[in-house]
Amino acid sequence: MNRKQFFKVGGGAILSFPLSRFLTGARRKSEIKTELFFAISLAQWSLHRTLNNGDLSHLEFPAFAKNEFGINALEYVNSFFRDKAEDRTYLDEMNKRCADLGVEQLLIMVDGEGGLAIADDQNRIESVENHYKWVEAAEYLGCHSIRVNAFGQGTRDQQMQSAVDGLGRLSEFAKDYDINVIVENHGGYSSDGQWLSEVISQVDMENCGTLPDFGNFCIRRENGAQWSGNCVEEYDRYKGVKELMPHAKAVSAKSYAFDEKGQETTIDFSKMLSIIYEADFSGYIGVEYEGSGLSEVEGIKATKRLLEEAGSKITEG
Repeated sequence: MNRKQFFKVGGGAILSFPLSRFLTGARRKSEIKTELFFAISLAQWSLHRTLNNGDLSHLEFPAFAKNEFGINALEYVNSFFRDKAEDRTYLDEMNKRCADLGVEQLLIMVDGEGGLAIADDQNRIESVENHYKWVEAAEYLGCHSIRVNAFGQGTRDQQMQSAVDGLGRLSEFAKDYDINVIVENHGGYSSDGQWLSEVISQVDMENCGTLPDFGNFCIRRENGAQWSGNCVEEYDRYKGVKELMPHAKAVSAKSYAFDEKGQETTIDFSKMLSIIYEADFSGYIGVEYEGSGLSEVEGIKATKRLLEEAGSKITEG
C-alpha cells in the first residue's frame, strides 16, 4: 500500500471533482456563471491578524468568507492548521463545513517546509518530502494545488538548476494525486518573472505552474533580508505577471492601500486584469489584502469591489 492509498483508507468520503480541474486550476467561462471573465476567491492571509489574535479560528474561516464577503472559494495558508495536515478527523470537519456552506476549497499556500531551490541536495530533497503531507491534504480537501516557495542560495543559474530539480521531484509525487505544484513570486529570484517562467518551462510538467501575485516583486532587500527592510531591486510587476500568466493556475490580487475613488494606490488593477484577460485565463483570482490603512474586513471588501469594477469594464469592452 503506497502513501496515497494509506491516506485514503478510513478517511471518509473524499469530494470528487473533474480531472480537468486538478490539472488546470481553472474553470471554463460557462461554469463561472458571472459577468466577469474570472471568479473571485479569498486568500486566508487577508485575515492573518484576525486569525493570529484569536478573533477567528481556522475552522470558522469558510463561514466568515461566505457570510461577510459573499465569497464561496477559499485559499488556505498552512500556518493556520500546521499540525493538522495528517489529521483526517480535522480535515473531515473542514470538508463537512465547506460542503454544508457550498464553499469550495481551492488551494493550500505552504510555508515553513523549506525552499525547493536549496543548493544542498540532501536538504533540498528533505524540503521536497516535507511537502508530501500537504499534497495529500490538498487532495483530501478537494483542492487543485499547493503553493510552494522556490527559495534557495547561489547564483541565478545555480538556483535555477536547484529549483528545476526540487519542483520536478515534488511535481512528480503530486501528479499521482492530481495536485498542481504552483510557485508564487515570493521574493528572491522567484520575483524575477523571466527566471521563474524559465524554471517552470524547464520542469516541463503539466501539474507544475505559477501563482502570479500583483505584489511581491522585490528581488533583493537591503542587508540581504528576506522580508524586512527596504527593497533595493524590484522587478516590473506588469512585465512579471505577463511572463508568469502562461503557466498560471491561480492568480493573487494583492492590495495594500486605496484612494478616495477606491483605486489601489500602487497597483493598476485595470492594467493587471487586462494582462490576465489577454492570457485567456478564466479561473479564480484571489483577494489578498495586506495593508494596514483599512481593517482586514474593509480591505478585503475594497479589493473585491475593485476587482468587480475593473473586471466588468474589461468584459463590457
